[in-house]
Amino acid sequence: MTKKTYLFLGAAIAACAVTDAQTRAEIPDTLQTATAETELQEAVIIATRAGKTTPVAFSELNKADIGRVNHGQDIPYLLTATPSVTAASDAGTGIGYTYLRVRGTDPTRINVSANGIPLNDAESNSLYWVNMGDFASTVGSIQVQRGVGTSTVGSGAFGASVNMETEAIGATPYFRFDGSAGSYGTHKESALFSTGLLGGHWGVSGRLSDIGTDGYIDRASAHLGSYFLQAGYFGERTQVRFITFNGKERTYHAWDYASRDDMEKYGRTYNPCGKYKDAEGNTRFYKDQVDDYHQQHYQLHWTQRFLPELRLNAALHYTRGEGYYEQMKTGRELYEYGLSSTLGAYSDLVRRKYSSADFYGAVLSLQYRKNGLDARLGGSWNKYDGRHFGKVMWVREYQGDILPQQEYYRNWAHKQDLTVFGRAEYELLHGLRAYADLQYRYVDYDMYGPSDEWYGPGDPVRFAFHNNFSFFNPKAGLYYDITPHHAAYASWAMAHKEPTRNDYEAAVWNTTIPRSERLNDFELGYKYRSTRFSAGANFYLMRYKDQFVLTGEQDQNGEFIARNVGDSYRRGVELTAAWQPLDWFRWDANLTWSHNRIKNYTVVLDDTGEAFNLGDTPISYSPDLIANNLLEFSYKGLTATLHTQYVGRQYMTNTGFRSFREGDRDISLLLDAYCVSNLDVSYAFPRVPLARSLSLGVTVYNIFNKKYEANGAAATRIRSDGTRAAAYQDADWNSYAVFSAQAPAHFLVHCSVMF
Repeated sequence: MTKKTYLFLGAAIAACAVTDAQTRAEIPDTLQTATAETELQEAVIIATRAGKTTPVAFSELNKADIGRVNHGQDIPYLLTATPSVTAASDAGTGIGYTYLRVRGTDPTRINVSANGIPLNDAESNSLYWVNMGDFASTVGSIQVQRGVGTSTVGSGAFGASVNMETEAIGATPYFRFDGSAGSYGTHKESALFSTGLLGGHWGVSGRLSDIGTDGYIDRASAHLGSYFLQAGYFGERTQVRFITFNGKERTYHAWDYASRDDMEKYGRTYNPCGKYKDAEGNTRFYKDQVDDYHQQHYQLHWTQRFLPELRLNAALHYTRGEGYYEQMKTGRELYEYGLSSTLGAYSDLVRRKYSSADFYGAVLSLQYRKNGLDARLGGSWNKYDGRHFGKVMWVREYQGDILPQQEYYRNWAHKQDLTVFGRAEYELLHGLRAYADLQYRYVDYDMYGPSDEWYGPGDPVRFAFHNNFSFFNPKAGLYYDITPHHAAYASWAMAHKEPTRNDYEAAVWNTTIPRSERLNDFELGYKYRSTRFSAGANFYLMRYKDQFVLTGEQDQNGEFIARNVGDSYRRGVELTAAWQPLDWFRWDANLTWSHNRIKNYTVVLDDTGEAFNLGDTPISYSPDLIANNLLEFSYKGLTATLHTQYVGRQYMTNTGFRSFREGDRDISLLLDAYCVSNLDVSYAFPRVPLARSLSLGVTVYNIFNKKYEANGAAATRIRSDGTRAAAYQDADWNSYAVFSAQAPAHFLVHCSVMF
């Protein structure tokens, strides 16, 4: 690490002697008023959120926090200042295909919801943020719960949950335009409006957005169009709100990444996706190597206050997704596509892989609050119907019978998810509250039909998986307000999770059927709060049985492969602090120091086929150190913010090997540590003719021009001399390590005007 990095870490650690689950001050939404109607709007998703006295680790961003960083990047990048969070971008700019990890947990184990409605894809368990372009512009708050957290609906929270609440319809009408433009052809245009409350009871608000970028990585362009619309009735006891939003994206592939050799030869922006040779032998890149997808969401919410202490929330939801990705594939065996030709068994071709899905269900919760008791009973039923099929679009110099867009596989998936939970917090003694949360989850998953894998000519692999799971997930804890300034808490939670579609697909060639995972999560925390300073510490121990961990490998579609491991754990301490010594200066910092290991990790040696125990090894993509430092200066209308994030070294495999031997050199299997700073300077004009407000600013990302990679993939052969194992390369099997380069210094100029 450089001297600058050590200085930053020293400052962060000094500021984080203790930490708080939520350090930023609450800033009220100026468009809201403290009416009964507003209170109803804010209570729609209260059943799944943690409160100030819930003994779990969480961070929360309000509308103002989000607005300070929301200039076009996807939501994972807006959350990087919160503890234990890292983000990566295929295009290198934070727009398009982006990835969120919390405590090293990969995206398939992070539950994401909007207004209490699950957003994760039911099969992959991931949320593809590329389908959620500019959703942050209509989010009123985001709560990130680390660890198991409180009971959620939909995909199991197996390391974290992200709970988003869309903004309420305020009392005052407005029209607002937000715009950004800057490096790599990046731009964002958003038009937002609200009618305010008409007649004191009715309101409509909405947003129309367009985001585009050429990307830092070659050809890694993205075009994200989206809208958001809500209409509601707000009475003294009743609220009914209809919400619809969508995302339409077209993104060029950049998920194959580049080796260090290719970066040295072609530059850090090199993108191997779509590469082929034309008839004259010239290297070309296929222009339509794109992902094209449309996702449409509908939500209907009803909130009823029966008594001051009794409230019911009910919701129906439906999501429709449909699209494809197109790829140039070189030197493919034609039988894999149901083809044969008199010219030979191999050819270059273009294929499309389609996916369409319907996801729908209902969510219900009942809340009772009185005499120190806060009790909630809830549940959900969700159904997923998915279709997957592929078509051959073109074959080079093909001779034989081929239909236009010839279909070569089709399979189906159906999944049902039933969740019931009961949760209560009760004040046992003055300042001492007990917490209990019991959840039952039933999952039925059926996948069948021919896949895109083949055993040989005329013999496609057929899916025939039908599994159901019954999970009981108890949670309990205590929260103690020791004094008005000091508090402590402790909790234990259990979680289970079913395998994903990718886990089952990867098992086609493996005799071991994927197993469900179990997690026991222990959290112990301390908080301090005062007018100018807040801080605390959260210690965690997450003990897993059969955890799915990423192997570092990618399949033929660019998806990361995961495998069950026996016993593993993540343990660490999260420190955060906030200090505001002056009205115009604020300092926020947080640090996560962790130890993430697989116990007695066993591999199969490639040279002998024997099992070999590597001992305790680091879990892939899990840095031991993550730190954030945030300095904010505000004077009158001028605000300057400097955010610095340090992310420690990450292993890309679970072997603990730092490199593999290729000839006379070592090829790294590590993502190197990096320290990146972003600077934003904005000015809000005090008076603007014909407008209520106007702000202008510029954000410079990676201001110190750090060259770094935030993601990558790797695989290697392993052999042993009898006493120790090592990674190596040989002529029969290609060990590899590829990296996702992130953009150097770049900028966005942004403005916002409200009428």
